[in-house]
Amino acid sequence: MDIRHDLAGAKERLLDAALPHVAFDGWSDTTFRAAADDAGLAFEIARAICPRGALDLAVAYHRRGDAEMEEGLRSGDLSALRLRDRIARAIRLRLDAADREVVRRGAALFALPQNAASGAGLVWGTADAIWRALGDTSDDINWYSKRATLSAVYSATALFWLGDESDGHAATWEFLDRRIEDVMRFEKLKAQVRDNLVLSKVLAGPLRALGRVRAPAGAPWDLPGRMKDEEKA
Repeated sequence: MDIRHDLAGAKERLLDAALPHVAFDGWSDTTFRAAADDAGLAFEIARAICPRGALDLAVAYHRRGDAEMEEGLRSGDLSALRLRDRIARAIRLRLDAADREVVRRGAALFALPQNAASGAGLVWGTADAIWRALGDTSDDINWYSKRATLSAVYSATALFWLGDESDGHAATWEFLDRRIEDVMRFEKLKAQVRDNLVLSKVLAGPLRALGRVRAPAGAPWDLPGRMKDEEKA
């Protein structure tokens, strides 16, 4: 038996058992203990699987949402969509698959100072998952700028979505479209700077230095090459 597979399955059972409790008790020790009991796991075993308790389950819930979003993107035909529309599709898939009260409780958990780094890492991971699913292969400063800007767009949209009571979350999707339009204007400005001979010469040195900074070799997001279809935005 593959012990890693067995542990992953146990963690999934723990997460499934925790979700009904999160709306009432948040991502708390109370929820974690109830999940262990409902999943038929001794508390000590549950703690061995999730050393940080409910925090590890909240992380697993977020990553499950990323995986479901990636599967949704793979199963759909995006070829006729502009880049901005693909990004909007990805974020809509990501939020549509989530339970709003569970996410609300997670937002409160990751807002705590001791958990802020974990929360920021998860948002960055979502942005990275979207770009990878859309075929991004940049390996220079664009790798960072794309994920930084998309992290900001996703975070702002998720917070808006948490308070949106409009029919079908229509206000959220309008908000998302405006945020993506802001990003596209920034990308066009970058292109204009690259095309301006004077500015490109002035910035050539700093950009070369930044371009040498990239994801650590061997990291799961370490991808070579450049994205081909940004001009379609």
